[in-house]
Amino acid sequence: MSDFTRRSLLGSSIAFAAASRASAVAPSDKVRIGLIGCGGISRADTNAFLASPECEVAAICDVDESMIAGTLKRLASLNRPTPVTAKDYRRVVERNDVDLVLVCTPDHWHALPAIDAMRAGKDVYVEKPLATSVLESKAVRDAARETKRIVQMGTHWRSGVHYAEAVEMVRTGKIGKVRQVRCFAYLDWITDCGSPADAPVPPGVDYDLWLGPAPLRPFNKNRFHFNFRWFWDYGGGLMTDWGVHLINLALWAMGPEWPRAVVSSGGKYVLQDNTETPDTQITVFDFPSYTMIWEHQVQCGLGPDRREHAVVFTGSDATLILDQSGWEIVAEPKKRTTVIEMKRRYVAGEQVRAAHARNLLDCMKTRQQPVENLEVGHHVTAVSQLGNVALRSKSRIEWDAQSERVLNNEAANNLLFRPYRSPWKLA
Repeated sequence: MSDFTRRSLLGSSIAFAAASRASAVAPSDKVRIGLIGCGGISRADTNAFLASPECEVAAICDVDESMIAGTLKRLASLNRPTPVTAKDYRRVVERNDVDLVLVCTPDHWHALPAIDAMRAGKDVYVEKPLATSVLESKAVRDAARETKRIVQMGTHWRSGVHYAEAVEMVRTGKIGKVRQVRCFAYLDWITDCGSPADAPVPPGVDYDLWLGPAPLRPFNKNRFHFNFRWFWDYGGGLMTDWGVHLINLALWAMGPEWPRAVVSSGGKYVLQDNTETPDTQITVFDFPSYTMIWEHQVQCGLGPDRREHAVVFTGSDATLILDQSGWEIVAEPKKRTTVIEMKRRYVAGEQVRAAHARNLLDCMKTRQQPVENLEVGHHVTAVSQLGNVALRSKSRIEWDAQSERVLNNEAANNLLFRPYRSPWKLA
């Protein structure tokens, strides 16, 4: 690990610790947060920012009144000031007392609030994936370029010290020439959620606003909180949910290449519920200098080497295995005399997320780009989305990174964007 990388990441941790000990912040230094989306991930994200004393939540927004009530109760338990509330995200974006917008919505609502916030002069923290399609992700990236706002995507592992160490091992050739990267997630906690009948919209929910640009569908509780990610209208399944986390580590280590071709296979073989995305999927990305494999399964116990998830870099001299708890290097048998086997373990918890938030806060002051800026965020989101484009088009797609189009399948090009329901527009 280079001295610069170590100083940057350890500096973030030190700054985080110092911020946590600070007692008072001048009003002029306050960062006032507008929270859009009060569901599960918003709890972790707001806690990460509130770990820094300059942060306060000025406004919160959700289409579900029960989610707003839960967030108000949580902020009160933390002895935080009561924020203003709204159901429409535009009422948060337009406020003059909001400096930073947190977009913690379902995936199909990431792009528009992020773009509108940037154009309203706000800096943004937007959850992953950046969008629900390649071209929508590109539009968010282009808005960041246009407005020159400071924007961080919420793949917080990018701010973890042990991840950076492993990445540097790969980049500096410690395991030799890497020819294959394998990312996998074997998640036994994903269970069958049944096939409930469509039902009336719950009281206090603005369902039309929740759907937003997505197609008009009857209300079904499986399409709503949390499980929305298993439906094509709102998400991309595990390929873009956990895939963005793990593929992000792979691309961080391997550089800014785009795949030349992608092929994917999978389906619903275990779950019998009314969700749509695959419970089992394998995707192969043909990069110019290496091959990357994505694999996920549900209800299957632990994966290879008794791990739930990992990124495995296969080099000519050794193999590096990286997961949430640490990294290790296993030397190839013929190289054991020249390559030292190493194993280090870390506890990766909420401090990594807080360091990711701290990185954005620091960059808001310096106006430098954060570690998961939208050049990076679009790259990893689009690569992950291409896995689903290949799956849904049932073809090996050939990708032209310069034009950002599929060369050999026009039907696949039609999957690069999901049409918006009127009156919503991506402009």
